[in-house]
Amino acid sequence: MKIKKAVFPVAGFGTRFLPATKATPKEMLPVVDKPIIQYAVEEAAAAGIEEFIFITHHAKRAIDDHFDENHELVDALSKNNKTEFLKKIQNIGGKHAKFTFIRQGEPKGLGHAIGCAKHVIENNESFAVILADDLMKTEGKNVLEQMIEVAREKDTQVLGLERIDGEDISKFGVVDPIETGKICTLKGIVEKPSFSEAPSELAVVGRYIFNGSIFNHINNDAPGKNGEIQITDAILSDIANFVGYEFALSSLLDRETQSTHQFSGVSWRVELAREEGDKSLASGDRVRVVALHPGILVVAQA
Repeated sequence: MKIKKAVFPVAGFGTRFLPATKATPKEMLPVVDKPIIQYAVEEAAAAGIEEFIFITHHAKRAIDDHFDENHELVDALSKNNKTEFLKKIQNIGGKHAKFTFIRQGEPKGLGHAIGCAKHVIENNESFAVILADDLMKTEGKNVLEQMIEVAREKDTQVLGLERIDGEDISKFGVVDPIETGKICTLKGIVEKPSFSEAPSELAVVGRYIFNGSIFNHINNDAPGKNGEIQITDAILSDIANFVGYEFALSSLLDRETQSTHQFSGVSWRVELAREEGDKSLASGDRVRVVALHPGILVVAQA
């Protein structure tokens, strides 16, 4: 099984992060020294992805521009021998990376967004889907690499799972596993259930491996929860051909200083990145929001 394509649904308005996202796509807000979407692309590239397919919106041109070649900037950096900076902006995604941008038109839900990629995916071709605002950092193999291994081993479609405690489970699609274990077969999935109605603590968190057959199960004429075309409905209709994989993450960012900060009415844990040299993101958990400025990471409070 070859998996060379990844779909990135990035057409949403980012309303949770207003006013920061009024003019700037949330995917372009920085985590330390890179926009969050670049972390997702780098994760995919490390897993062997070569074609990066963005489901976008006319207000998200900044994403297109970020992955396009800026010849004037390249020339300026080259003339001034700023090779360190030049390396940071060249070959994002790899030397042979192909970037494709598809307009969603209007936001109709995640299922509809993924369905917009149908014409660039072959009938039986396996592909990944990454939700960039679930930023994951691991030691060793990244989350997508782990999931691709499972897809190849089991020859099936895979949902990335994470255990979510308490009321936060209502923010996710939640699977109903047949058995427990890191890899589990499934008998159901529910979109954003209440805590009391959740069939398990295993939430689908921002990573999927599909094959082209998923498009046969996305019904644009049958909106689901919240009036949107939900990918969970498509998965449920083909649940026998999926497994869940509880991926391995490292412990949360190892920093000296932690505090609680109120941002847009939501409580976040703030990690102060006290780097003297390396500004790269340290090993840690899923990050659901973004940095306010270099050196401060904002991550969802557990």
